[in-house]
Formats: sequence, C-alpha cells, structure tokens
Amino acid sequence: HIDLDPNKLIAFNISVPQVMNAVAQSNSNVGANYLEIGAQSYNVRGIGLFKDTEDIANVAVAAKNGTPIYVKQLGEVTIGAKVPLGKVGKDEQSDIVQGVVLMRRGEKSLPTLERVRQKVQALNNGILPKGMRIVPYYDRTNLINITTHTVTHTLLEGMILVGFILLAFLGDLRASLVVALSIPLSLLFTFVMMVIRGESANLISMGAIDFGIIVDASVVMVENIYRHLSEPNPYRHNVRRTTVLAAQEVTKPIFFSSAIIVAAFLPLFTMTGVEGKVFGPMALTYGFALTGALLLALTFSPVMASIVLKPQSEEHETFVVRGIRRVYSRFLAGALSRPWTTVMIAVIALTITLSTLPFIGGEFMPKLEEGNLWVRAMMPNTVSFSYARQLADQMRLTFKKYPEVTDVVSQLGRPEDGTDPTSYFNCEFFVNLKPREYWRAGVDKPELVRQIEAELRQIPGVNYNFSQTIQDNVEEAMSGVKGENSIKLFGSNLEDLESTANRLAKIMGTVQGVADLSVLTELGQPNLLVRVDRERAARYGVLPGDVNGIVQATIGGQAVSQVLDGERRFDVVVRFLPQYRNNVDTISNIPVSMPDGGRIPLKQVAEIVKQTGASFIYREDNGRYIPIKFSVRGRDLQSTIAEAEEKIAEQIKLPAGYHYEWAGEFQELQAAVARLEIVVPISLLIIFFLLYSMFRSLRDALLLLGTVPLALIGGMLSLLATHTNFSISAAVGFISLFGVSVLGGVILVSRIQQLREGGYSLRDAVAKGSELQLRPVLMAALAAAIGLLPASVATGIGSETQKPLARVVVGGMVTSAILILLVLPAMYLIVHRWAERRATVREPMEAEPASE
Repeated sequence: HIDLDPNKLIAFNISVPQVMNAVAQSNSNVGANYLEIGAQSYNVRGIGLFKDTEDIANVAVAAKNGTPIYVKQLGEVTIGAKVPLGKVGKDEQSDIVQGVVLMRRGEKSLPTLERVRQKVQALNNGILPKGMRIVPYYDRTNLINITTHTVTHTLLEGMILVGFILLAFLGDLRASLVVALSIPLSLLFTFVMMVIRGESANLISMGAIDFGIIVDASVVMVENIYRHLSEPNPYRHNVRRTTVLAAQEVTKPIFFSSAIIVAAFLPLFTMTGVEGKVFGPMALTYGFALTGALLLALTFSPVMASIVLKPQSEEHETFVVRGIRRVYSRFLAGALSRPWTTVMIAVIALTITLSTLPFIGGEFMPKLEEGNLWVRAMMPNTVSFSYARQLADQMRLTFKKYPEVTDVVSQLGRPEDGTDPTSYFNCEFFVNLKPREYWRAGVDKPELVRQIEAELRQIPGVNYNFSQTIQDNVEEAMSGVKGENSIKLFGSNLEDLESTANRLAKIMGTVQGVADLSVLTELGQPNLLVRVDRERAARYGVLPGDVNGIVQATIGGQAVSQVLDGERRFDVVVRFLPQYRNNVDTISNIPVSMPDGGRIPLKQVAEIVKQTGASFIYREDNGRYIPIKFSVRGRDLQSTIAEAEEKIAEQIKLPAGYHYEWAGEFQELQAAVARLEIVVPISLLIIFFLLYSMFRSLRDALLLLGTVPLALIGGMLSLLATHTNFSISAAVGFISLFGVSVLGGVILVSRIQQLREGGYSLRDAVAKGSELQLRPVLMAALAAAIGLLPASVATGIGSETQKPLARVVVGGMVTSAILILLVLPAMYLIVHRWAERRATVREPMEAEPASE
C-alpha cells in the first residue's frame, strides 16, 4: 500500500495522478532482442521490477531544483491486506481459513473422497508449514455410509420376509428356494447392466427396490409348476413334460405382465429437475431388475423346478392357504351371486377413499435427514463488517453450547473468488450434530431447532432460515433464492416492490405453518454519493473523469502495478492515509489538481451527499422482482400455500403490471404434477395396448384397466393412516401400483379364459379360475407388499425418501389383491354375461333372412 498524505502532496505541489504514473513507470522489465559477442548470443534485458517495499519507497515522483522527491516523502509504503469481503470462524476460533473441494460432475463420491483424504494427509505430513494443518470438518462419507446401511438393512429384511411369504404359501422349501434364487440372480443381472452403463448403486438407484415385485414372475411360474405336479394328470410323474406344459400356460401372462409393469414406470423416465435425479436412476434400476427377473422366470426357474421338484400324490396346501381359501370361497360365492352389489361396494369404497384426498397433505419431496443444520442469518443491509463479525461470533457460541452439537462453522460475507455474491449482512452456519442416540431425552430435531431459534431471536433485527447442507444447495438451485420456498413479486419500481412485498409478508405471517419468513430487501443500502458539478468543474478546467479518478484512488485505492514474488502477484495500491478518508469532512477536502497546477478541495467541484439506495436487484427473464422467502414447519406445503393464496387474494390487490409467482419446492411440485398429468395417461394407454395385444379383446383390456383405480384405495388409506403427505415419492408408489395391480388381473383373467376354452360355463370358469389363482395372486401381491414393509416403517437416516413410496405400495397391494380376487370376478361375470346375451339376441336376427 502507498498511503499518501494530502498535506505533503500540496507542500511538494505533486498530484495523485503523478504519483500513480511514476510508480507504474518504475516497475517493468523489457526485452531488447539479442547481441552476438564472439561465438555466443546474449539476450538483452532491461531489469526494473520492484523487489520489495524499499524499491517502491525510493521511486522518484518529481524533482525540484535537481533534488528528487521520493514516494517515501509523500506518504507511507506498507504491506497490507485487501479489504475483507468475508470471514470464517469455527467453534471458539473467530478467524480461520476455509477451503471447499468440489467434485466433478459424474464422478463417484466415495473413491473421490478417499483420494482427497490421501492428499490432505500428504499436505499435513510435511508440506504445510509447522503448526498449520488442514482439518476436514464435513464430507459426505458419513451420510453415504449411514444411508447405505439403512437401505441395505431394509433390503435384507425385505428379502427375508419375501422368503417367509413364499414358504408360508407354497409349503415346500425347494419350491420356495427356486423362487428366492431369482432375487440375487436378478440383482446380479442389474449390477452387470449398471456397470456396463457406468451407473452406480446408491441410495437413489437401490433405495426403493421391491424384491417382491421382482420375484412376482417367478412366483407365478413356480406356483403353476408346483400345482401341476400335485394335480392328477397323465403326465404328472414326467416332471420335465409337466414343467413344460405348466410353463407354457403362464409364459404369455408373465411376459405381458412384466411388460406392463415396465410400462407403468415410463413416467419416471420423463421426470426432470430434482425428482428426475432421485427417481430416474430408480426407474432404470427397476427396468434392469424386471428384465432380469423375466428372463430368469422364463428360463432358470422352470429348469430348476424340473430338477428339484418332485411329483406329489396330492397338492398339500399350507394351513395359511387353507384358512384363506375357506374364507375366500364364502366371499367369492357371495360376490358371484350378487355381482352388481359387489361392484357397487367397490365403487362406493373408491368414492369414499377419494373424498379423503383433501385430508392428505402435499409436499414436493420428503426431507432426507442429513444429521446437520445449515442456518442462514440475514442481518440488516446496513450492518458494518466489524459489527457483523461480533454477531457471527455470538451466534456461533450460541449453537455450540447445545449438547447435541459437535462443531459449528460460520461463513460471514462472501469468498474472495466471488462465487457467492452476497455481503456482510449474510452469515451462514454449518452445525454438525451428534448421532441421535447421544441427544437429550425428549429432544428431537424439530424441538432442537425450536430451542435454538428461540435463543437466536433475542438478537434483534436478524432473520433466520433453518435447513440442511445438501438441502440448502438444492433449494437455492430450485428457486434462485436463499430459502426453502419464496414468493417472487415482479414489478418495475423498487419502492413499490418493497412496500407490496412487506404487505405480502404480513399476510404470510398469519398463515399457520409458515416459518423463517422475511423479505429479502433490495433497498436500504447507505451510499455516500459524490456528484460532480459539471459547470463548476469546467470553470476550474477539471474534467468529471479526473474528479472521479481522484475519488476512486484516494478513498477506495487504485492498483497501479504489481510486485511479483515467484508465482504470486501482489497489487501495488495508491490511496490516502486512513485519517484523510474516514469521514465526510476529510473526503470533502481531498485536493483536486487543476491544469495550471493549483489545488482545490473536492467540495468545490462536487456535491457530497448521503443517500439510501438498492443493495440488491433481483432479476429473472429481464424483469425485476423481490423475494419473500419462507419455510413450512409442522404442516404440509400444499395446504399452507392454498391458505396463503386464499388470504392474499382476499386482502391485497397488486398494482397494475405487478404479479407474483411461487418459487422453490411448491413450484417444483406443480411442475412435476403437470408432467405426470400428461405422461401417466400415456403410460396407461400403453398398458391398454399391451392388454389388448395379449387378450385380443377390447372388452377384457378395458375390464383389466378398470381395476387400476382399485389400487388407489389401499395406497391413499395408507397415507391417511400414517399421516404421510402426498409427494413425488408417493406418486411413484402409485405408478408402481398401476403396473403390479394389473399383474394379478392378467393372471386371473388368463386362467378364466383357459377354463372357458376347456368347456367350462362362464360362471363355473370364473369361480374355478378364481379359486385356482387365489394362491399366485395373493403370493404376488403380498410379496410386493411385504418386500417394502421394512422400508415403510424404517426410521434410520436415508429412509425418508423411501417411506411414502413404500407405504403406498404396501397399503395398495394388500387392498388391491382383495379387490381383484372379489371385484374382478364379479366385473368379468357382468361384462361377459352382457356379451353373451347380446350375442344370443344377435344370432336370431342374423338367421331370419335364411329362414325366409
């Protein structure tokens, strides 16, 4: 720093531009081609770069009567620091240096983290100066390991429960093992395909895999083979031939059922944004797993069944199946004797279930528990750096005193690289939390947040936003606003925007569930304006640009050159000594040079005034807006927004040309639902064409498609009973239900058709087919439900995103199986009786011309 004394400049009659020009001209190297001396060639170089502060202090600015005037005579030359833009503190330390390591997109997390740790260890083991260490305080390793453990645990539990279901219904260990073997083999096929595509198995891709759905195809195949080996027929003791005949019966239903399930997952491939990142990999993994399971069901399972299964003298039903069959026979007889009553009961049940929709809350995505807090403190825009630093230290110690907290890092202002354009009024805290088992009794995370927030609120004028590390990044990426949700109020005038935004915020404050509410104010930044009076400046022969140049250099400092130190570069900055630029009076007396060599104070050619201006101007699509950010706690997002919209519409009328938009999670929820409203009908249309291709009957295709709404009953009741909000995760669960529920109907209708072709009457075929398919339909449905049961009740970190999906599938499959086994036979009987009557009426009419 070259800090000039304006009094000495006047005494020596030297201007600031003279000093700046002299310093810039005294710091350079030049090249002068080369010189041949004898047989050698020499490069000619002029050396004149600064080496240290002494070289700068001895720069001659001017000469008076042959005596040079040096920089050191005009002020002080010191080594200083840039004006700080931010500050980082950790626990009791108020000043540390923080670095952030970013992973390239598409890289694998754990291998990258391990390599980073190795580099950190190498730096700490001798490269860094003595007493200096790099201490990582956050990476994703712990979160990845915990969530992976949670997912692995629920998957293993699901596999075991599916195995018990198979054994309980088949009663044969060998048959159960044949089906169970398809689980690891289909997983192996999935992993191979993922490796080929370069995908990784993680919480997202494997988190909601239902092994019950995966084994459904093998369940149907092995159950049919097992039943044929137990029934009296001429080929029963020829295991290979019986296996082939049994496999041929169900190959077509299995193939089309698997294709239908895959078709049901098509909407997941169209998801974009956050939900696409979450469920896109899951859809791909499901696709691979179902493809592998289908191949195994059509090849491996029949071969293994022919090897390990033996002919039975008679079919031995387990006590579970016998008990269910006794109950089912009575209900089925009643359903077939009163088919219209059965269908009407189902319609009423569906209507009642749909009427509960307003009581089910809505949100975008369940929050993944990360084991930390990310708290943003927004101080007044006018706050000084020194005072903001004191508040940051105070807040950090407030977090630290809670026993659930391990360490706290505060980030005040912005980094030097300009990657986060904010100012001193913004302070962000990373609060790392202990594992839940070490918390105080009776304290959960919402209660901890409530306690911390209550204490922080004692600091006046500060607004807070509570989130988590990854969640905060996602929220800001979704809305462009530092908050979970926000209202973006668009308009042209900043004053009108801010006043209207404050009115909106007042209304939002009356909405139950709204938290962390604040207007991200754009006005209120104090400015000291130096307005050049062009007429007076012209009178003194001074240009406005010269005046502004003096203001910039003397107050803010002007870099005029650089000092090189190896690979490092340091600016040489010219400015006034602090005591001549620290208040309005001293600034107004800054000397301005005139062309004739005279000096005039700055106030002679400029007006110096204090004024409040804009600190931020938010823009989107070339339009100004002001954000009102908020979070939702203790209530679902959808009903909160609905209440807010109703109150805003009643209590406020926006100025002409002004409008507002919801941003953040609610906006993403709306966009995702809008996409699903288009894609889900297309998916159902594909399912319809697959059904038609299988049965070659428009009537049967529509009949089976009509059973899809029945799957909604259990799924919605499950959400209602567990107080789970509807979310994109739950929507994916319903999408899964659409495909899996059709599977049971396809198996049932296929068997009924086979019996009718074998000579059974309509009613007998329906009754016999339903009795025969009771076990495979129940096994397929319960396996799908039980496979996700652990995920539906899991409480570990990483289980949050799985729960809504799992609960929908568990509840939906249980009720879907019951309704398919009772309502579908009744519907089939009604539709085909009507078709037979119509055919009976049409035959005499077609025969009349022939009789004449």
